[in-house]
Amino acid sequence: MSYADTVTRHRRLAILRHLAECSGYISNASILTEVLRGVGITSTFSQVVTELTWLKDNGFATVEDTGGFVIAEATRAGVEIAQGHASHPEIQRRSAGR
Repeated sequence: MSYADTVTRHRRLAILRHLAECSGYISNASILTEVLRGVGITSTFSQVVTELTWLKDNGFATVEDTGGFVIAEATRAGVEIAQGHASHPEIQRRSAGR
């Protein structure tokens, strides 16, 4: 697995973990960009939107673009991944004890 693939897997997990901790499991791409930076996964807005689209296409989130303001909501499957109750080969598995 390449470094870029590893970062992508971590980015997806970090997004889902943040959404799972938000009230209503909802956040927006701008905030997610800052959250990712705060956990050491520096990402552009475009990268975040790309990953949100991937998460949506795979059933882990819903995404609404209201003209540049992108809102994401974790689905039940996304929350299960974030909490470590489920896994997906293209999302970093949550570490034990966290």
